[in-house]
Amino acid sequence: MKRTHIVLLVLVAAAVCVIVSMFGDFSTYETFASAKNEAGKEFHVMGYLDKVRGVQYDPQVDPNHCTFYVKDKAGNQSKVIFNGAKPTDIEKSEQIVMTGSMQNGTFHCRQIQMKCPSKYKTDQVAIGNAG
Repeated sequence: MKRTHIVLLVLVAAAVCVIVSMFGDFSTYETFASAKNEAGKEFHVMGYLDKVRGVQYDPQVDPNHCTFYVKDKAGNQSKVIFNGAKPTDIEKSEQIVMTGSMQNGTFHCRQIQMKCPSKYKTDQVAIGNAG
């Protein structure tokens, strides 16, 4: 190989490393069990709302506290606390992607993305308050 080819390969490898580090979080979806094993660490968990248990939200008592139950892709169910207003149409969502961490057996999420069933509706994202 010529010296210029080696230099170009090194530059391309360095550029790929820089791009990967800039876009950092290529995480996959986890389960409640893996989040429980590493309590306090932030995870992305995908699941389905337990519509039988419903969503508990009373804006007159606390407008920034919403509680509901979600079953993840492995079938594990967990209570979820969202420090924000109840996301619009959460009951109609097909899937829910939550970003947060497990604390004392309860998943505390700071962001919720709802996958809407209609191909004509865009996904909705709700971001909670820090706390």
